[in-house]
Formats: sequence, structure tokens, C-alpha cells
Amino acid sequence: MSAGEPLPFIDLRPGDDAPAVREAIERVVQRGWFVLGPEVEAFEQAFAAACGAEHAVGVGNGTDAISLLLRAHDIGHGHEVIVPAMTAGYTALAVTQIGATPVFADVEADTLTIDPAACDAAITTRTRAIVPVHLYGQAARLEPLAAIAQAHRLVLIEDCCQAHLATAGGRPVGTTTAGGAFSFYPTKNLGGLGDGGAVITRDPAIAQRVRRLRNGGQTDRYRHDEAGVNSRLDDVQAAVLGARLPYLAGWTGRRRGLAALYRRTLNHCAIPERDPGHVYHLFPIRSARRDALKAHLAAAGIESLIHYPLPLPDHPAFAAAATAGADYRQARRAASELLSLPLHPRLADADVERVAAAVIAFEKGHVT
Repeated sequence: MSAGEPLPFIDLRPGDDAPAVREAIERVVQRGWFVLGPEVEAFEQAFAAACGAEHAVGVGNGTDAISLLLRAHDIGHGHEVIVPAMTAGYTALAVTQIGATPVFADVEADTLTIDPAACDAAITTRTRAIVPVHLYGQAARLEPLAAIAQAHRLVLIEDCCQAHLATAGGRPVGTTTAGGAFSFYPTKNLGGLGDGGAVITRDPAIAQRVRRLRNGGQTDRYRHDEAGVNSRLDDVQAAVLGARLPYLAGWTGRRRGLAALYRRTLNHCAIPERDPGHVYHLFPIRSARRDALKAHLAAAGIESLIHYPLPLPDHPAFAAAATAGADYRQARRAASELLSLPLHPRLADADVERVAAAVIAFEKGHVT
């Protein structure tokens, strides 16, 4: 886009994948099987292979993916689950959804993923699991978290909802722990035309239980052996996701290329890239004058968003779970400084250069 034209934060319309998406939808319509049909099974197999996982189970959304994975490990009422203080609220909502209590741990000052030391300090006799978030597309530090989980006999489950195809130390996220939870919300790196999610795991028993739980706890038609939920990935979304999956590696490469272009001029205020497996779901920068910068970009026709304006302990929904006396210093600082810039595969290099120039102009006190 040329200078002065509105530059939206994201464009969710199909692009190069449009013919494949239309064909996939028409295929489902013509078949007439819309829930837990062959498209779901085919996508589960393809997504597991793409993630390097043994099993994938499609569910209704990313929140359910987290909660069902926790439930499959017998975590629920009376238990505590440690989550980062800085992320989307749905990570904590997944914990409350199963009757457990989210316990917040502060994040690291640089990458803003969960701080292993803070996580260790938050463990009590009621703790049963840790759910790190691979924030903005960058993996949390899984090695020390795995050591903590092993030492305390806790389940380590990864929130991969922003991290499709990301790696941690060269290994695909969600494959070295108890499992990973993914979202296919339309804004995600692999997004549907509606809601959707998936669980990946290397444990066939866990995969089988998630399959049962997502479908009301049924072991046979109209036989409910446990109280499950209704969280089924529908065939239209599965077909769309299956059509888009072959494009994901290329889209991921484009995201990384655009992020590198941003870093040429904005590396001083960008969240550091700790792991080359980063997939850049978002590109946030930090500014002590964040709100003024956001207004400056808007005046230049550039849309930006805040991810996230409140740390989780400061949400009224989670206030009772916040640890008394904890200051969550890094999460609170980040919430006041972060601003996400446009980054998606359909952006042109010139778009990124325009955004970066506008940020630099603001920092220098100039008018774009």
C-alpha cells in the first residue's frame, strides 16, 4: 500500500489459498457430513504430521484444547495450575473451566514468556500442572520448566495457540511434554473461517480420552461413561484448515522475513528473539509512550493493537486467584508498554518499511 492509504492490522480474507478453501467448503457441502466426519479425521492426521506429533484431536477452540488436555490428566476441582501473568485471558479461563484455580507466575523481562524461577516459587501442595504459553509465537523456556515439573511431579502442558510450527531448541512445540493445545481462531497463523482447536500428544491413552471428553464423554452412541463436554471441530472448519495447512510453512517463512525487516530498524524496542523457532504470530514493540505512539500510527493510517492491556491477575475474573503480595512486576510493565504492529503474510515489504519509519519518526519527535 502507498503512504497515506489505510493499513489495517490484519486481513482475514482468503488470498492465495482462496481456490483451495472454496473447493474444501464445497466438498463438505456436497458430502453432507458436517460434524466429526472424514474431514476432521483427515485434518487430525495431517496436523499431527505437520507438528511432529503422534496424535492430534480436533476440538471446538483453543480454550477447550487446554481444558480437555488438563482433564485428560485428571486435573480439576481443588487443584492449582500455574499460568503466566501475561497472556490472553483464555489460558486462565481454561483452568477455571474445569474447576481448578489458576495461579499466576510473573514473566521474564525480555521475552515475556513465563519465568521458571517465578513458576517454581508459585508451587504449593495443590499444584498439579504448569501451562506455559509460547507467547507471540516464541517458545517458552521448556527445559527448566520440564525440570521443575519433574522435580515436583507436575504435568507440563503447552499453550501453543500462538505458535503453529514453532520449535523450542529445534524440537516442535507440544511434542516433548504432556501435550500441546492449539487454536485455529481466524487471526492465528493457521486460522479457520470460525472457531476451532486441537490437542496434540504422544500418548495414545490421552488422545483417546480427549476424543471421548470432546464428544460428551461417550464411548458409544448415547452411552456417556463420563461427563464430557460438547467441543467438536466441525467438518467445514477441518476442511478449510486442511486446505490451508500446505501453505503454513510458506506463510511462516514470510512472517519471519517481515519480522527480520522490522528488526533492521526497530530491534532496539522489539521483543528479543531468543529462539530461531519463533513463528511471529505477533510483532510487539515496547514504548514508554505507548498510547501516544498508537495514536500517532493511527493518524498515519496504520492500525496497531495492544496484546495485552492487563496482566491476568488484574482482571476482575481472576482477582481472587492473584497471590497476595505478588507484584507481577514484569507483566505489569509490559502491559503498559506493548504495542503490536501489523505483521501477516500478505503484507508487502514496503508496508513494513512504512510502519517502521512511522515508529522512528515518533521516537524522533517528527510528524509523518
